[in-house]
Amino acid sequence: MSGSRKKVVVRMQDQTVQAGYLPASAVVNRAMQSVELLDVAGRLLAVPLMAIRYIAYVRDFNLDDASMPERLTRKTFLARPRTEGLWVRISFRDGDVLEGLAPLDVALVDDALTDSGIYLVPPDVRSNTQRLFVPRAAMAGLVVLGVVTTPTKTIAEGKPKKQRAGELDLPFPDLGLN
Repeated sequence: MSGSRKKVVVRMQDQTVQAGYLPASAVVNRAMQSVELLDVAGRLLAVPLMAIRYIAYVRDFNLDDASMPERLTRKTFLARPRTEGLWVRISFRDGDVLEGLAPLDVALVDDALTDSGIYLVPPDVRSNTQRLFVPRAAMAGLVVLGVVTTPTKTIAEGKPKKQRAGELDLPFPDLGLN
C-alpha cells in the first residue's frame, strides 16, 4: 500500500459503514460518479456517490464498534471555532445536521460544491475523525455560518493612523489605570 492512501470509514446513506483506504485528495472518480475504496481485505470497490453520506478520514478503524467506528460524537461547535476557515452547517436529507470548517478557497464555490462535495474539519479535532468529505448528493442544504480568519494588525507600530476625510481625532481620556 502506498503512503498516499489514508484510513477511512465510509458512512452510507443506510447508516452502514465500510472501512478501507482512499487517497488524501481527489477521491471522486468524476466519470463514474463513484469512489474507488480499497477495503481492508485488499479488494478495490467502486462505491457510488449517491449511496455515501460522508467519508471520515480516521486515525483508527475501530471496527469493534459497529455503530460508530468513526467516533464522530460531536457534530456541532460549542462556540465559535478558533481555526481559520469557513464555518459551515450541512443539513442531510433525514434532518441530521453536521458543522465543520471548510477551507477558505474560491475553488470551494466552483469545484467542490457544484461537482462532487466538500471537505470539512470536524468540530472535535481530538476525536478519531480528522477530516470529512461530504458528497453533494448527500446534502439537503449548506449554510455558511461565518468566516473565521486570523487577526491581523491594522496599525503598524510607529506609524500614525491615517485619518479619513470627515473623521475627528478625539482624545482618549487617561483613566489612571496604569
